Amino acid sequence: MQKKAIIIGAGPAGLTAAYELLQRTDIIPVILEKSTDIGGISKTVNYKGNRIDIGGHRFFSKSDRVMDWWMTVMPLDKEAAEIFTISYQQKTREIKVPKKETATDTLVAENPDLIMLVRKRLSRIYFLKKFFTYPIQLSIDTLRKLGIMTTIKIMISYLYAQLFPRKNEKTLEDFMINRFGKTLYLLFFKHYTEKVWGVPCNEISAEWGAQRIKGISIGKAIAHAAKSAWNASKPKDIKQKNVETSLIEQFLYPKHGPGQLWEEVARQVTAQGATILMQHDVTSIIATGDRITAIEAVDRTTGEKTLLEGDYFFSTMPVQELVAGLKTDVPASVREVAAGLLYRDFITIGILLKNLSFENAKTKTHTPITLQDTWIYIQEKDVKVGRLQLFNNWSPYMVKDPDTTWVGMEYFCNKGDDFWALSDTEIRETAIHELCKIGLARKEDVLDATVLRMEKTYPAYFGTYNRFDEIRNYLDSFGNLFLVGRNGMHKYNNSDHSMLTAMVAVDNIAAGITTKNNIWSINTEQEYHEEKK
Repeated sequence: MQKKAIIIGAGPAGLTAAYELLQRTDIIPVILEKSTDIGGISKTVNYKGNRIDIGGHRFFSKSDRVMDWWMTVMPLDKEAAEIFTISYQQKTREIKVPKKETATDTLVAENPDLIMLVRKRLSRIYFLKKFFTYPIQLSIDTLRKLGIMTTIKIMISYLYAQLFPRKNEKTLEDFMINRFGKTLYLLFFKHYTEKVWGVPCNEISAEWGAQRIKGISIGKAIAHAAKSAWNASKPKDIKQKNVETSLIEQFLYPKHGPGQLWEEVARQVTAQGATILMQHDVTSIIATGDRITAIEAVDRTTGEKTLLEGDYFFSTMPVQELVAGLKTDVPASVREVAAGLLYRDFITIGILLKNLSFENAKTKTHTPITLQDTWIYIQEKDVKVGRLQLFNNWSPYMVKDPDTTWVGMEYFCNKGDDFWALSDTEIRETAIHELCKIGLARKEDVLDATVLRMEKTYPAYFGTYNRFDEIRNYLDSFGNLFLVGRNGMHKYNNSDHSMLTAMVAVDNIAAGITTKNNIWSINTEQEYHEEKK
């Protein structure tokens, strides 16, 4: 009898699980997606021909497996392939080349827009109406902009942190001070991080730093800058295997944004026999003993209930909602921890401008400017906005009219707080006002604006997170349930990490492996788990 896998969520992890199952097993996937969009937070929103990438998704990974997977689904632009040193053919591994692989030439011939571009990475910090390198460096440019006294304080503070580090890194504050020194932490990290999370850094687990910052430090940033200058004339290897993620110089990007890739994956898996049920909200997860047996979902368009039985179950839904929906005798302590998990929500305001402009602090006049940044981190304390995206620089095809500038204003908030409760009109006006206030635009240059809200974008490392192992141990006891992806594991994963969790889960099923430790270990060390073999 044909075996079936029920997958909750059509984001990167869920779609990767479906793709891998179809390539390497005889298990048929059924995907339940509660929204109207493919891709989860990796979707691309098309607003009047201008595309929005929610949060920004650089396609870069230290995992060859993921890099090759991306370029199998969406081939590299031929012009970029000639310029950059890169191998995008599958290498011999224990994991076999997909048996149903579609030829690259056929894919491009059928859809010439289905290509990956190679994009230059530039992210900077905007502070005191000046641009600073990201990650921050103790460079001549920084010295000039901050002043010699502040820079000396930063250097002394940094050296002190290296000589006398905080021994027990319990909080994110400990983690950052040990790597950057207290002065730099207070200048460039504390306020921004608290703007992102809404709580003090000394209340956030140091594990967040281990997940997101990893090996970055002042010393590595300086060494990387020197190495990049020395090798400036040499061709670049897109894989950048020995470079910290925050220091990469280039990345892959789908021509029309990340959602384009995931829509293509969805097309391929359905063509190979998978079923994707859109607007189906999971209401119950039914268990018998140590196995999940079925999932009940409601069609949001008709209200009709559906019971889906299966042999394997993959969940990318928020752990809080998964535990709440379990129809079995869940221990009270597990329900308590799950109910106490916290999330950070996200609002993006797309603002279409005639052009960006920079305000002269003395004359208050504006001069049109063209910036090459993909992201700009806003350190200014008197505005709520946390980050800007310049969509033109992610891909020129994200913008309908190349003579306009398409900006994403990113706000971190909690559903129900004062900012979230504002109307879309009020939020648009706030964003436009703040973009002008920080001196990067004039109100008369604004052509249009739209508001996008995204719930549970970031799983938080506070609340009851310090007891998360109680949930993990309980849910791992269900042999045929696999938690994958960012919200599925309540783990601040990038897309490649989320994909790897799904890949390794399918590895385990194909090999008959019952442990799930190898899934949980992804993105907990300096190199990804499966790359360390």
